[in-house]
Amino acid sequence: MTYQTIELTLEDGIGVLTLNRPDVMNALNSQMRAEITDAVKLAGTEARVLVLTGAGKAFCSGQDLGDRATAANLDLERTLRDEYVPMLRAIFDCPVPTISAVNGPAAGAGANLALSADVVIATESAVFLQAFTRIGLIPDAGGTYWLPRQMGFAKAMGAALFADKITARQADDWGMIWEAVADDEFDALWRGRAAHLAKGPTAAYGAVKEALRDSFNNDLEGQLALEARLQGNMGHTRDFREGVLAFLEKRPASFEGR
Repeated sequence: MTYQTIELTLEDGIGVLTLNRPDVMNALNSQMRAEITDAVKLAGTEARVLVLTGAGKAFCSGQDLGDRATAANLDLERTLRDEYVPMLRAIFDCPVPTISAVNGPAAGAGANLALSADVVIATESAVFLQAFTRIGLIPDAGGTYWLPRQMGFAKAMGAALFADKITARQADDWGMIWEAVADDEFDALWRGRAAHLAKGPTAAYGAVKEALRDSFNNDLEGQLALEARLQGNMGHTRDFREGVLAFLEKRPASFEGR
């Protein structure tokens, strides 16, 4: 697919998917959602880590409502089912670690797109906004799934009802994201984080994602059984053998990944 609303670069095992409609704060339209879905699937096979970020001053302002006539006639259920679900599933199911590098405001569906990644790193000047009730809607694009898991039920309820801006520092303090970073350090830091993961044991990273996600559905016995099965699989990988040898030989490990 030739992309018109995003950019995708693949270099040194790092895929960078940039939302590229800066004139509308990278608002999501049908074409962008289809392009994101395609690019995430491609990066999942070609890269060892995938980063989502935004062009210009914003990460993503959410659903592109367009003019009044378009907004009033949106079939929201169809749009979510046929366009958002494939995009969000592609990110959730991505076999490599995913990072949202939130370079600016992330609002509505844009905030929840950011939260769908495995790790969220935000510049301190960024804000997150569950803007939905301001226009008579509920959080969507996975918001009702991510928010209570990442920031707790009480904070999630307040964020959804009041639709207040949440600063990156608040999001960090509340456990909503991994870290908030000073603006002048942001670019170098997320690139360094991505490079670290790209050099790592990607099979183990995939197993980490599976184990942590399934923990919400398992009792202790079930989770311990899952750990044992996944760890048994990891024990047969070349990366495990390389990690042990590197430890014994007091040298950096050279992981080949999946």
